[in-house]
Amino acid sequence: MNSLLGLRVLVVEDEVVVALLIEDMLARLGCDVVASAARLRSAFDIASRTDFDFAVLDVNLQGEQSFPFARSLQERGVPFIFSTGYGAAGIPPDLADRAIVAKPFAITELERAIAATMERPDPSIGAP
Repeated sequence: MNSLLGLRVLVVEDEVVVALLIEDMLARLGCDVVASAARLRSAFDIASRTDFDFAVLDVNLQGEQSFPFARSLQERGVPFIFSTGYGAAGIPPDLADRAIVAKPFAITELERAIAATMERPDPSIGAP
């Protein structure tokens, strides 16, 4: 049974073609993409009025880093992964424990990263 079936996902990605590809992969995995945001401000706006279980975050959104949004999700206990072409070196230490899929990635890599993130306890719980 697919553990991702019915998972409501927010996609935060500024490249339209990449966002569509991620949305297609998520749909093929049985997820429900509830919204997509191309800018940081839009991501915050959508998150304030939309329920979702998980987020896929591009690190660089038209010159703005998604880290403030990632931290807000962390505070709310919403799981997320980073989708980036920059690798783990570009992730700040306080978010370095989050899963990363390196662009370009295959659907199997996306599935593994999401499944692993959803199965483990929130790393921010109990953190100082």
